[in-house]
Amino acid sequence: MASASGESVREPGARALLVASFGGPEGPQDVRPFLENVTRGRNIPPERLDAVAKHYLHFGGISPINALNRALIDAVRARLRAEGIDIPVHFGNRNWHPMIEDAVAGLAADGVESALVFATSAWGGYSGCRQYQEDVARARAAVGDRAPKLVRLRQFHDHPLFIAAFADAVREARGFLGAERPRVVFTAHSVPDSADLAAGPPADGGRLYSRQVAESARLVAQAAGIDEHDVVWQSRSGPPHIPWLGPDICDHLDDVAARGYDGVLVCPVGFVSDHLEVIWDLDTEAREHAARLGLAFGRVATPGADPRMAQMIVELIREHLDGAAPRRSGNVPQYGCTRNGAPCAVACCAASAPRPRTGG
Repeated sequence: MASASGESVREPGARALLVASFGGPEGPQDVRPFLENVTRGRNIPPERLDAVAKHYLHFGGISPINALNRALIDAVRARLRAEGIDIPVHFGNRNWHPMIEDAVAGLAADGVESALVFATSAWGGYSGCRQYQEDVARARAAVGDRAPKLVRLRQFHDHPLFIAAFADAVREARGFLGAERPRVVFTAHSVPDSADLAAGPPADGGRLYSRQVAESARLVAQAAGIDEHDVVWQSRSGPPHIPWLGPDICDHLDDVAARGYDGVLVCPVGFVSDHLEVIWDLDTEAREHAARLGLAFGRVATPGADPRMAQMIVELIREHLDGAAPRRSGNVPQYGCTRNGAPCAVACCAASAPRPRTGG
């Protein structure tokens, strides 16, 4: 892990952990204000917000992301206690309560001078990494001189525990699919092609996000004993004239059926937990499209509830507290570990490209 100056960033004196996430509404009255927070400054047409709002209202106006994050936090707390690490865990979101500014203010009020930050994204890129750095910097600025030092834990797209949890879920789901000739398809959130091109430090050649996703898919498939697989994208939300990563999952299902497969096993490798873009775009739209094509459809569980996620987070914490050696399974670069919201490198994951996400 390297800072903007290229030096390793550690925080051995950290006295708390902040779990930072995207946020999501927890009732119908929250949906429109949440979406306005997500899209502030992006000139999104009201009719687009209305369309996305319907997805949330289909599920009672509740995104599962906050509840899933609270369950993950409880598991991390239990794991910390089991390993004798006495640090509190706080929770703060970018777009909905509890807000990250309030969480950092709470750290300051508790007298915490230094804390670690776990962002619920494994990836490089603007939305997956740099925007979390901006969240940290904004929250510290809101608190002012009392704000603690905040060091983000590194990206984890190829951590052995992350890969193992997904691989076991692939094996389990494949056993229930009920197809003689299924195709295994990995998905992640699409982003504008320009955003992917800018992902990572310029010296690494760009496209860090799509390279990390492809590497995670390769590692999971290998661990699950899958010989062939596809990597596709989902949840596009931008105007049609702007190129985004493709193919889209539903378009790809047409190709799967045309190639003579009788089923599809979809692994949302780009998602830590089953938030709205999994339960709507995959469990609803993709499943219905597969049924129209006569394809058996199976969806792999995300690893958020797997005990190995909490174990992985504690391992990442120990890299700072104890100087433990980072564990990795792949070779694609990873970054993300910087102090006080600094970018990983000059011009890393430039924010000039359109911002992709409208869900949580």
